[in-house]
Amino acid sequence: YIAGLILLGAAPCTAMVFIWSQLTRGDANYTLVQVSLNDVIMIFAFAPLVALLLGVTDIEVPWETLLLSVVLYVVIPLAAGAATRAALVAQAGSRAQGEARVARFTSAVKPFSILGLLATVVLLFGFQGHVILDRPLLIALIAVPLLIQSYGIFAIAYIAAWAWRVPHNVAAPCALIGTSNFFELAVAVAIGLFGLNSGAALVTVVGVLVEVPVMLSLVAFANRTRRHFPEAEDETIEAAARARAEVARR
Repeated sequence: YIAGLILLGAAPCTAMVFIWSQLTRGDANYTLVQVSLNDVIMIFAFAPLVALLLGVTDIEVPWETLLLSVVLYVVIPLAAGAATRAALVAQAGSRAQGEARVARFTSAVKPFSILGLLATVVLLFGFQGHVILDRPLLIALIAVPLLIQSYGIFAIAYIAAWAWRVPHNVAAPCALIGTSNFFELAVAVAIGLFGLNSGAALVTVVGVLVEVPVMLSLVAFANRTRRHFPEAEDETIEAAARARAEVARR
C-alpha cells in the first residue's frame, strides 16, 4: 500500500490539469509551460525518485520496469506529439496555417483521447471493483492519506501564491497542477511492479476514485476565492471592455 502511495505522489499530472485550468479560467500559456516542465521532470526524475523512496521502505525495485514505464507512458507520447505537430506545421504554407492545422487535428482526436481515458478508468475499476465493494473500510483508510496529500499540497501552493500576490489565473493552475497526479503512469507502474491484484495497484485505483471529486472541490474553492487575488492585466482589460459595453447599451 505504501508503494502505491509513493507511485501516486511521485507522478505529477500532465493531462487533466488542462481541464482544471480551464475550469478556473487559468492562463493557458502558463499551464502549458508547467505541463512541459512536468514532462521533463517525469523523464529524468520519476524513476530515480520512485526507486529512492521505495528503497527507503525496503521494497526491491527493478529499474528496467521503471524505465520502461517512463518510456512507454511519457517519452513515446511526448515524442509522437512533437513529431505530429512538426509535420502538420511543415506541410502548411505559413505558420498561421500550420497552427490552424494543428488546431483542427487536435479537435479531431480529442474525442478519442477522452474515450481512451474513460476506458482506462472503467477497466481499472472493473479489475478492482470487487475489492472496493467488499472492503469499504480498507478503501476509506487508503483514501485518508490521499486526501491529506491533495488538500495539503493545494493549501501550501495556493496560500503561497496569495502571499506573493500572484494573479489568480496563474495561482489556481499552479496549485492544482501540484495537487493532481498522473494516475495512468502510477497504475501502470504499480501493475508492472507488483501485479494487477496487489495492494499497490489498489491504492492507485483508489487514487483515481478520490482525485476527481477532490479536484472538483478545489476548483470550486479556487473560483470562489478569486476576488482575493490580483487580476492579470488581460483580465483587467477584458473587464473594462465589458463595463464599457454595458454602459454603451444603457
